[in-house]
Amino acid sequence: MKAVVGLLVLILGVSHGLETHCDGRQDGAQCFGPLGGTVVLKLIDRALETERYQLYKSSNKSTIILNVINNKIVTNAIKSRSLFNLVDGTFSVNNLSRNDSDEYPFEISDGIKIKEKRALRLTIQAPVSSVLLASECLSQGEKRVSCSSGGGNSLQYSWTLDGRSLTDTELLSVNTETNSITLKQHVSGIVACSVRNNVSEVSKGEEIANCGFKFINCTSNGTQISQWVLAANNTLCVEPTTTSPTTIPETSTAGKESTVSINPCTNITSWDQTVTPLSEDDPWYIRNWPIMAGVLSALVLLLVVGVAVVCAQRKKTSNQPTDEQELTYAVVKIKQRSGRQLQQRAEPDVEYGQVKFSERPPPTADPTGEECVYAKVQRGR
Repeated sequence: MKAVVGLLVLILGVSHGLETHCDGRQDGAQCFGPLGGTVVLKLIDRALETERYQLYKSSNKSTIILNVINNKIVTNAIKSRSLFNLVDGTFSVNNLSRNDSDEYPFEISDGIKIKEKRALRLTIQAPVSSVLLASECLSQGEKRVSCSSGGGNSLQYSWTLDGRSLTDTELLSVNTETNSITLKQHVSGIVACSVRNNVSEVSKGEEIANCGFKFINCTSNGTQISQWVLAANNTLCVEPTTTSPTTIPETSTAGKESTVSINPCTNITSWDQTVTPLSEDDPWYIRNWPIMAGVLSALVLLLVVGVAVVCAQRKKTSNQPTDEQELTYAVVKIKQRSGRQLQQRAEPDVEYGQVKFSERPPPTADPTGEECVYAKVQRGR
């Protein structure tokens, strides 16, 4: 997504507020003034009473622009928009127009003879008012950035990436006629265009990202492919989801050789993923891991089922009621005592024999829930 950064570096001001400085103390000095702005010309170090200063305009040699005698300004043809400073020897001219572009001779004399004679060249230029950037993606993922300006003349263009000069590894081409550059596919960052002339400089930057291309480097069907492609429509260097079966020799129980086909299934998660099929050079436990995994799974399943059956049987046994105990028989013997005890019909003593209990299943039909077993009673004589 493009993000307009805006003006980055230098804007000297609106045209009427621009001001330039020029040292005119050397013969042939080249001075530049902004159209509608101000130029400050350094003519002398300071005005002396013993010297006379005269500034002419070459296009009209008979017209004296400035005449200073004995530290007094005698003549100033453009007084309404100029000022001469006697202290620092500067001559400021405001509200510059195209007509001010000319050569200006300057003379220093003592009133009798000329002590020094020189000239300066003043050129008026329109300042740069604005800069516009436009970018577009090319067919192979390169990006062309064009720069245009509003106003200005004798313009010079320069480019930077993140505040530094572009290098040959980032810059594909430069077109000075259209004021555009072509960037390589991998370049991203803030690209700025600076437009300047001798009186102004304006810069504007824009964030540049790739055009949705990516670089692929792989071998497909024996052909090496190294190029930039549009990521959304990429069909190159994409491996199939499955590979051809790999045959592994296996010895059967009859001693004959048979083959087992293994189809490794691999999900392709990226365009540069490499799928390595099984090889006969791999160890046996690597080549036969599917079979081993199946056998191990079956053993685990049988073990789980067996444990479940044993637990269920124990639970069923623990829930059954205990068998009822039943009296089987009893032997009771009665002995008659002798003599008087018999006549008195005393109650006989009862001798208890051994009582045995046996276990048998509960009765199937007895409404009272009880069963009587009669014992054999013998009377002793």
